[in-house]
Amino acid sequence: MAEHLSQSELDYPFKLLEYFNGFRISKAIFSACELGVFDLLLQSQKPMSAVEVAQKLGTSEDGIERLLDVLVAIEIVDVEVVQGTAFYSSTDVANLYLAKTSPKSLHDLIIYNSQTIYPLWNNLVDAVREGKNQNEKTFGLPSEEIFSAIYRSEEEMLKFMGLMNSTWVIDGHDIVTAFDLSSFKTVIDLGGCSGALARELAKEYPSSTVTVLDLPAVVQTAQRHFAQQDDTICFQEGDFFEGEIPPADLYILARIIHDWKEDKNLKLLKKIHTACHPGGGVLIAEALLFENRRGPTMVQMFSLNMLVQTEGKEHPPSHYTRMLTDAGFRDVQVCQTGKSYDAILALK
Repeated sequence: MAEHLSQSELDYPFKLLEYFNGFRISKAIFSACELGVFDLLLQSQKPMSAVEVAQKLGTSEDGIERLLDVLVAIEIVDVEVVQGTAFYSSTDVANLYLAKTSPKSLHDLIIYNSQTIYPLWNNLVDAVREGKNQNEKTFGLPSEEIFSAIYRSEEEMLKFMGLMNSTWVIDGHDIVTAFDLSSFKTVIDLGGCSGALARELAKEYPSSTVTVLDLPAVVQTAQRHFAQQDDTICFQEGDFFEGEIPPADLYILARIIHDWKEDKNLKLLKKIHTACHPGGGVLIAEALLFENRRGPTMVQMFSLNMLVQTEGKEHPPSHYTRMLTDAGFRDVQVCQTGKSYDAILALK
């Protein structure tokens, strides 16, 4: 480590202390979302004191003041002190990404991280020792049935679908525009969950027919809770691992491969290759590791999260190229978007 730290860091561990406190910052943001702080500040016509916020949210005055001050320190909330009283107001970033009502809200993603991912990470030491997910220890569910844990109740299913919806609302456009997909007229998003990524593709390529294929319970929940009035996408119930995959020009696998072990993924890709129309292809959306194993940090953290929650892991581009080639695909192209998720296109 010393080779990569400045002399000042060796004199006093500022960066390490910042890392140590990272979980506290995350939990402060999570808690503010769960309490409704950002929604209240957005809706308020004027800055609010801690006393006013506490009265509206039903919290202690001291507790909410301390939480608000942390949010000010990390520049998510603004403050102005008038005659000794602090008045808090929202920022553009909080209004756009943290309030429930924003079209780009990450609220559902935050709730999922707080209530599902955070408890799993409490058992990270055991996950590293055992080399398997911690669903049994955390939720009392078999580690082999990862989606039984993720979909263990309608409430949990909604949380997960909200997470996926939030993800593609902010990252979906970059994925569907990473390559020119206009030549693919029939598209199936396998495991497309709420339909958020499929909607982004349908908006960008209006002449294409886009279908989300997912488990019956997921499709029904998506239609009840995530349908939009101007929807042009279709939903189809099915199990792409166990059932048939309908023929199409393009298949999307977005955040699917990283859930599973390689043998299961290779079997799925071969199945897709068989179903795919000649000249068609598969579009994979995943977070890509650097080939030299030096990052990106966020993707390495994603991979560690796959250990505590699933059977899979994140991979560098070479892994996907090899696996797609082994499945029969050709002309593998990789587009690193510079954001959370990258795109890989391979043709039949």
